[in-house]
Amino acid sequence: MNNYVSPLGIYIERFHDYRTALGYASETHVNTLMNLDRFCALNYPESTTLTLEMVHCWLASSRTGQYEKATAVRALGKYMNAVGVEAYTLPEKFVTVHRDFTPYIFTDTELRRLFSAIDNCPQSQSEPYIQDIAPVLFRLIYTCGLRPNEGRELRAECVHLDTGEVLITNTKKKKERIVVMSEDMRAMMRAYDTRRRIFGFGNEFWFPSSHGGPLTSGYQMRLFRAAWQRANPDISSEDLPRVRVYDLRHRFASAALVRWIEQGALLKNKLPYLQAYMGHSSLAETCVYIHILPENLTRTSAIDWDGFYNILPEV
Repeated sequence: MNNYVSPLGIYIERFHDYRTALGYASETHVNTLMNLDRFCALNYPESTTLTLEMVHCWLASSRTGQYEKATAVRALGKYMNAVGVEAYTLPEKFVTVHRDFTPYIFTDTELRRLFSAIDNCPQSQSEPYIQDIAPVLFRLIYTCGLRPNEGRELRAECVHLDTGEVLITNTKKKKERIVVMSEDMRAMMRAYDTRRRIFGFGNEFWFPSSHGGPLTSGYQMRLFRAAWQRANPDISSEDLPRVRVYDLRHRFASAALVRWIEQGALLKNKLPYLQAYMGHSSLAETCVYIHILPENLTRTSAIDWDGFYNILPEV
């Protein structure tokens, strides 16, 4: 349970419960609305609903994450009105203009440097066993094409080292699936499990935090970006391409497509397998990855563009 401190907290908590019941990821909007809760407790401690002034002052309090903030507070306002609590709902025009993050596809050389930096991450006082966790966590996300939270929140009971199967449960819209590890990934997980049973004793998560529960998403991202910076010491932080843990999943998908093209396979026959493995709810989600392939590969005969036009989303 989140520790909300403003009168709005009860509605924020019920809003999260409602979205989770619909099948959305439980962590969506959590940090953003926690920020709103703190802002309201400090500046509007007596207000029991959302007002135009509160929403606009909160949005103006920081220039970062404007789209995420606008999306979250609009959704909260709509929910409150739906359950009979009169609240200000941010107009749709405030959240329609949004540029998706462009996936960064690591080259083979960049990937080697990145994992070398991850393998040599510095010790951490807050997470003393991160040197054991990080190399396995990020390799599992990459080699199995997982979403960042699917790796981070993986439960120990869902890892079957005897068969190499991993049950992914905390998924987008609760669409559970099974992925199978490669033999080298399974060997790495076996070696890690020997250590995990000691430092993670009593923690149900495969990648446990020393504070209980799984590692936080913020810590995971900071760890990843710090490794990316160490992997590129000659590039300033301002000039270094911005990356996310999610880009490991993008690289997994693009590598699978390239491999199939090199094998002479028709992608339209292979995409359903990739869709199922990655847990996409529609084939259109999987087809998006064709757009990020190198131009010379998109011209190959392996891609039947006439057949894809009916399922490819517009970009």
